[in-house]
Amino acid sequence: MEGPGKLPVVAVIGRPNVGKSTLFNRLTHSRRALVHDQPGVTRDRLYGFAYSSARQFLMIDTGGLTDSVGTIEQAVRLQVEAALLEADVVLWILDAKDGLTSADIELARELRLTAQPVFLVVNKAEGLEPEVARLDFHELGMGSPVVISAKTGWGIDSLWQIILESVPVVPWMADKDSAIRIAFAGRPNVGKSTLVNACVGDDRVVVADEPGTTRDSVAVPMAFRAQSLVLLDTAGVRRKAKVRDSLEKFSVAKTLQAVAEADVAVLVIDACEGLTEQDATIAGLICDQGRAMCLVINKMDSPNAGRRDDLERQISRILPFLPPHRTRFISAQRRQGIKRILADALEAVESAGRSLSTAKINKTLNEAIDRHAPPRYGGRLVRIKYGHQGGRNPPMLVLHGNLLEHLSASYRRYLANFFIKAFGLVGTPLRIEVRVANNPYRP
Repeated sequence: MEGPGKLPVVAVIGRPNVGKSTLFNRLTHSRRALVHDQPGVTRDRLYGFAYSSARQFLMIDTGGLTDSVGTIEQAVRLQVEAALLEADVVLWILDAKDGLTSADIELARELRLTAQPVFLVVNKAEGLEPEVARLDFHELGMGSPVVISAKTGWGIDSLWQIILESVPVVPWMADKDSAIRIAFAGRPNVGKSTLVNACVGDDRVVVADEPGTTRDSVAVPMAFRAQSLVLLDTAGVRRKAKVRDSLEKFSVAKTLQAVAEADVAVLVIDACEGLTEQDATIAGLICDQGRAMCLVINKMDSPNAGRRDDLERQISRILPFLPPHRTRFISAQRRQGIKRILADALEAVESAGRSLSTAKINKTLNEAIDRHAPPRYGGRLVRIKYGHQGGRNPPMLVLHGNLLEHLSASYRRYLANFFIKAFGLVGTPLRIEVRVANNPYRP
């Protein structure tokens, strides 16, 4: 298994809608996995850390296994098989309300061939006596099932005990969040999952021609230039008018949460469709969060792709609000032009977290004012006295002076761009805050 700290891995598998994601969320104390009454919500492998006292392990939530031969269903089966290869322990989730099904009997034949220990977990047993809930499943001959309700938490302590007895002791990580998180964002079907797989060098995320294949934000750990990374493959963001069902609204929310929690965002754009209003909206959301970013134009190998110079003009016209950033023109499917993307992301993270010298800030501030003084307010001079750094990720400059509350938005943009250029920042916005000097004569 390749993952953070090579922790013991526990995979959660089963048919659709048996409560796998609810159990995953409970054990990891999170809401990373989508939970919905509609079967088949989880399609990719989702990873989460579980902690208990001095014990630590990695949970994998998987998609629901079915007998269907569709493209998505077969891709889900491959993801489940990959999870089984990674796992040290397997939790097979069964539905107490459905009882033993023919699909369960068929799956049992496959699981008996796995080398890892498989524990039966009978879920949705609220209101049932444990012996009644587990009765049908003794027929599988795979040990005595644990009876739980993932929704209410009943029986979870017994399941914890079984898990903790089955995995080796691993100390807590000194810093669980030391890895740099890179979110790949964009409209549906622009090639985000293909690009993540290309960067990792492994088919870790479900890829299909059907838009909306990725519904959760999928975290993929990897290492690059001795730096631990987590690549976040996010669900495609559609226009709100097109987000009709609640399931896709959840996915959009998770995409925006992933961008907000990431250190840097890679905005992926389809070269065949060119830049759209929705691309501009997503870029604006990234900037609103103050995230570092870089731009990737994908599918340049397609005969329908736009010309590079036309696409560059579109970027300048539709995304003029972006800070100076790296743009790569690539083909994720053919893995052409992708070598610099992770380096671009790390460069943007470095710029966003850079410490800026106060002496250079004030020297640059004087140069900016000499070149273009602040507009007067009501005939009175708006005076900027000095500035200093007030924060990082993104960089923030705090300016002190008189009447700075009347400093126009356009002049603040001018100053931000001037400082970005002077300090050589790439891929990060720079925010300006003002502090107004107290006037003892003001009533």
